[in-house]
Amino acid sequence: MQISLQNRVAIITGGALGIGRATALAFSKAGATVAIWDLAEDAGQELVAEIRVNWGHAAFYKVNVIVQSEVEAAVKAVVEQFGKIDILINNAGITRDAMLVRVKDGQLVSKMSEEDFDAVINVNLKGVFNCTQAVAPVMINHGYGRILSASSIVGLYGNFGQTNYVATKAAVIGMTRVWARELGRRGITVNAVAPGYIDTDMTRAMPEQVQEKMVGATPVGRSGHPEDVANAYLFLASDEASFINGAVLSVDGGLVSGT
Repeated sequence: MQISLQNRVAIITGGALGIGRATALAFSKAGATVAIWDLAEDAGQELVAEIRVNWGHAAFYKVNVIVQSEVEAAVKAVVEQFGKIDILINNAGITRDAMLVRVKDGQLVSKMSEEDFDAVINVNLKGVFNCTQAVAPVMINHGYGRILSASSIVGLYGNFGQTNYVATKAAVIGMTRVWARELGRRGITVNAVAPGYIDTDMTRAMPEQVQEKMVGATPVGRSGHPEDVANAYLFLASDEASFINGAVLSVDGGLVSGT
């Protein structure tokens, strides 16, 4: 099956690096015009230049997804430049891992800080809300849309030391199912992708023994590549996936069944 996104306009948040970058390249190769939203301006501009030379139209927008006014301004700019928005990939995300509390010899040693909790909630959850709310009216008026959000297998099953991250990824699944009901009748499908252990800068920052444990628990015997997730986004963004709505697609190499 040859997937085409010809004449589609896609916004990819966190699109300059990692999974977002792989998604931008995959979408461009499939014919889409790509609007990359990120704070990493140098990496974003370099990616746009690569896409323009090899495949077609792309633009970079420096957007902080937690600031509603910036998101709304960027949506307006994309519509002014490209005429419409067909696809939204809510990919931007961060981690700030810590245990809820650590107690030793009856004494509180450390705990997850309020600042780290709020930072992850703001980017991973509020950012998804802000972007979807700003883009949805454009899609409604056009009578077509694909909204895809990054969850995680930890949003389905939990993970040690990630209260804040897991909370956001579980909530993204909940919002996806609400929006699938609200927007489906408008020609807009809403789905989530739940990656497992993917080899990115974020996961490479984990201790080596943790990385080895994650790969060892993955039945296919390797970590995932950003392209693996990008290909899932590519399918769900296509017309071939028009009857898939409110779904959560795990891209994990069987990690959950292997733990």
